[in-house]
Formats: sequence, C-alpha cells, structure tokens
Amino acid sequence: MNRRIALAVAAALSVPLAFAAPAQAVPGGVSWQADLSTVDGDDARVTFAGGALRATGAEAGYLVLPPRKLDRRVNRVVAEARGSGGFEVDVRGRLDGHDWTEWIPASGGAAVLPAEVTTVQVRVEVADQRSAVTGVRLTADEAPRALATAAATPLTYRVFATREGLTGNQTANGHVITSRDHFVALPSGRSLSPKGTGDYTVRVCKTDNSRCEYAPVWDKGPWNTQDDYWNAGRQMWTDLPQGEPEAQAAYQDGYNGGKDQYGRKVANPAGIDLADGTFWDGLQMPDNGWVDVTYLWTGTGPTGQVKTAGGPMNVRSAPSTTASVKGLAANYAKLTIECYVEGDSVTGTHGTSAIWDRVGPGQYVSDAYLYTGSDKPVAPLC
Repeated sequence: MNRRIALAVAAALSVPLAFAAPAQAVPGGVSWQADLSTVDGDDARVTFAGGALRATGAEAGYLVLPPRKLDRRVNRVVAEARGSGGFEVDVRGRLDGHDWTEWIPASGGAAVLPAEVTTVQVRVEVADQRSAVTGVRLTADEAPRALATAAATPLTYRVFATREGLTGNQTANGHVITSRDHFVALPSGRSLSPKGTGDYTVRVCKTDNSRCEYAPVWDKGPWNTQDDYWNAGRQMWTDLPQGEPEAQAAYQDGYNGGKDQYGRKVANPAGIDLADGTFWDGLQMPDNGWVDVTYLWTGTGPTGQVKTAGGPMNVRSAPSTTASVKGLAANYAKLTIECYVEGDSVTGTHGTSAIWDRVGPGQYVSDAYLYTGSDKPVAPLC
C-alpha cells in the first residue's frame, strides 16, 4: 500500500477514544481483554511499548492475535477499543476443520459472523505511527438471526489484472516482496491472509483456461481497500452488481466520477494485482489483461495447504510427474480438493505418496506437498 493510501486509511479508521458500549449484547456472553503485547512474526509494522500498540511507520500496521477457543458457540463479537487516532478491530471465526470466515469489522458495533463458531481470532489495525491503541475488550455471544450457508462451489468472476511489482516493499500483511514473487492483492482487508498463511487463496486463470495459478491474498489493492466486490453484502459501493470492482465501474462507466475511494482518477479497471511470479511464470501473461478469478474461501469442501521448500509447485494435467504443466500453486496457498486419484509416487515435504488431488478442472497436484491434516485422502475418489 502506498503512502497516499495509508494516510487516507488513517483518516478513515478514526474512532472514539473511550470504550463503546456493546451493541445489544445477549446476557451470558463471554468477555476477555486482548493482549496487545503479543507482537510476533505474523504481525506487520506494529510495536507494543509504554502500554500502547502503535504502527512503526506511515503505513497501517496489523496485530493478529492468537486464535481464542471459547466454551460455547457464538456468531457475534463486539469490540470495545480504547486509544487515539485511527484504528480498527476485525474478527473472524474458525469454521469446521481449519478454514476461516472472512475478517468482519467489529469496531463501533458488532462483527456478525456467517456461521456459529467456537474459535475466534482478532486483528487490530493501527492507521499510522501517530495512532495508538491502549486496550481492546471483546464480548462474544450468540445473536438471534438466520445463519448463512456457504455455497459448495466458490464464486468466480472475470476481472482485469495488473502486475504489482514493488520488489523489496512490504505487503499489507508484512511480507517482503521478492523477485518473481507469488501472491495477489485484492481491494479489501476482509480477505487478507496473515503473513505465512494462505487462509484466503484465489485461483486466477487466463480466460482460455490454458494457465492458472493458486496464490494467497497477501496485499490490499488495486485502487481501493474496502471493496470486497465478490461479496453480496459488500462493504462499500453497495449499488454496484456483485462481482464488479468499483475501479472497473469507475473506469468503464464513470461511476463515482471516475474516481476510487480516495478521490484518485482511475486509470485502469483493475480488480486484482498479481505479483511478478504469478503474472509472468504462473499465468505467463505478457501484459495486463482480463482473468477469471475464483475466490476459493467462498465455497466449501476439504482443503490442503501447499508446503514446499519455498517456491511454487507444478499443477499438472494428469496424476503424473511427466504430465503437462497447467500452472502453479504458490507456497502457502490453500487449495480446495475436489477428489483424488492414484498416480506416480512422489516424495515431498509431507512424505511419500501416490495420491494426487484434483483441485480444478483437469488440474492435479501431488498430495505429498499438501498439508491436509491426514495421511489418507480427505476427498472422495474421482
């Protein structure tokens, strides 16, 4: 995220300095105080000193607190935050297995999760070094509401992709961008994976489906930072159709005066940024262009996380080490496993296995490089 966006985010995150009263909390809710001193390797650009959490520079910083196991099922979390300047508290819940809901804002109200959960995680965003958070109290309960059911098939939309570049810079989640890196940026923090994870992963494919890459969401952008356009109840621009990025509407139709949320003139219709390795090696794109993006966390089904020595793994057209390469799966990417077959035996980071997982149409990866929580297949036979 560049400095101009960071300063605009700082203004947008401004909240009252005193604790806010919980919004219609149900009696018997469970409450706890967030430990803001737990700054570690999955956090980005924050420090804790003198009893306050602060950003270390002009850009927003994130503290991702450890997951908290509760003694009951909840679907609503209220955050009572205290501090100065701009900050925000987001909450997500762990679904059955090891998948998560998206991050939901909880500051100044309640984060209502789309499902009942027993494990929640809190993220505190500090706008810049002029802001400070001195306390966050959380109250979780069960709200009387109809709960949403996730679709079995994840959402897919055709959007315009641009190359991010910016080698040596930090992404929103604190990852330092390397040469020919493998990740993507989406214009909302609701799907921002903590550093070193692929909790939110996309499958991005050329429109002829000749090449695809599975890549984690590690940055925010392009153009906007609160435009979760893939959601039906999007955070901003609620009058736009689901699946249409605000930047696309601004560029093509003059929506919002042709400007993004920060008042900048939109110069292209981008709804996703691709790191150089994803752009050049995964998709083999010669220039910016239209792609088909599948937002894998919006569907259901067994998943596996890629674990390699560091680089991406090949996605092949058949369960064989000699089959043609259909694209790449980045390290840390979380893949939805449709079914499995037996094929060539492969030795990888999770042992030796002849299991191959089908993760997309005509796309197979060796189970030896996936963490699924089991040595046996986690999906049905193809």
